[in-house]
Amino acid sequence: MAAADGQMSQSGAGEKTWFEIVLQSLKRNDIRLVPYVPDRVLTRLIKELHADPFFTTFPTAREEEAVGIVSGAWMGGLRGAVLMQTSGFATLANVLASLALPYQIPLIMFVSERGTLGEFNYGQSLVCRTMRPVLDSLAMEHHTATRIDEFEFIVDRSIKQAITTQAPVALILSPLLTGGKVFDK
Repeated sequence: MAAADGQMSQSGAGEKTWFEIVLQSLKRNDIRLVPYVPDRVLTRLIKELHADPFFTTFPTAREEEAVGIVSGAWMGGLRGAVLMQTSGFATLANVLASLALPYQIPLIMFVSERGTLGEFNYGQSLVCRTMRPVLDSLAMEHHTATRIDEFEFIVDRSIKQAITTQAPVALILSPLLTGGKVFDK
């Protein structure tokens, strides 16, 4: 597999890309609201969300804001997901522990993983090493997606479980899946 513009291409003709799987899974599970904090790895997914009238999607200033919007939408009967980068996750411990978890919000988080596999930014690496322990300490369901052949199953089942159990889930998008951020020289 080769990375082009941060997106993994597939070897077989007709295979879905990771962002097509996300779009289809969101639709299949009636997830219509998708606030996000802009991120280079998620650019193609964000463009596709904006182009599809099924979704209401818009940028937010901070990840906590996006979580608050999705939480309020759930209380009003609308399902939502949040898109962010690993470093943005670092700001969420309080809002997860004081809002999403105790109020049983089935928050779906897609987190593009930075801080690993060739990362140049030491700060990103530090945050990456703390993300999973924070999720574990909150007893929050999380999965790291690395393979396209497993991705649709993981996304669809994680969304269904979050909604059924009314508990948040984090889907961590590894550079092995997405191609990661492309660093220009």
